[in-house]
Order: sequence, then C-alpha cells, then structure tokens
Amino acid sequence: MAVVIRMKRTGRKNRPCYRISVADSRSPRDGRTLETLGLYDPVAPSKEAQVRVDVDRARFWLTSGAQPSETVRSLFKRSGVYVDFGRPKVKRDRSGRKKATAKGTQRTKDQTIREERKVVRTTARKAARKVAAAAESSDE
Repeated sequence: MAVVIRMKRTGRKNRPCYRISVADSRSPRDGRTLETLGLYDPVAPSKEAQVRVDVDRARFWLTSGAQPSETVRSLFKRSGVYVDFGRPKVKRDRSGRKKATAKGTQRTKDQTIREERKVVRTTARKAARKVAAAAESSDE
C-alpha cells in the first residue's frame, strides 16, 4: 500500500480550509484517511495561524515512507517538519536545450517566409484600396 500525505479540502465555498492527512494513494482526495496530521487555513490573517501540524506524527510518517505532495512538502518546510528523508534530488541534464536542431531551423525559416508573404499581401491590399479610393473620387 502506497501511503501519501496530502491535503483534504474542507470549508465552505470561497473560504477554503484544508486538513493535512495521511491516506492510501488509491483513495480519493476527500475520502478515507489513515490519520490527520494538521490543518492549513490559507485565508487566516497571520502566517502563524495558517499552518498547524503535529510535528512528531508527521516525522513518523515521513520516516515510514509516506510521500508528501508538493504543497504539503512546502508547508512542512515552512513549519520545520520536513527534512529530506529520501534520496537527494538529482539535477537533470539539460545541456542540449539551447542547441539548434534541423527541425527548429526549418521552423524559423518557414515562419520568416510566412511573415514576408503576409507583409506582401498587406501592402498589395493597401495599394488596391488606394487605387479604388482614387478611382471612386475621380468618378464623382
């Protein structure tokens, strides 16, 4: 059974409040939970009143292998609970990201050709309007 720590929405419309809960990953967001670890009230006036967490139980579940959601992880960091119990985060290799590719260069060429054709059509349309306006004014 994969255990996750996530938020369960409570509160009325336009006034959200969340319970930080431990649940089976297969259960729905607002469904059955194993344990409630705390409360997150994003509309509370002060930062201290926004997050209330049972630190000991949260650490217990983290050491037991429960995976927190991104939001819960940031709340745990803010409240001093979260210490990276898992593997260290590996920075991914993005060295070839800015490299020019054949498809990219072809795409830019096609785009410049389309822009040039658009300018030609626009100038031709404007010239035709001027000619039509001049012909109409000379007829009168």
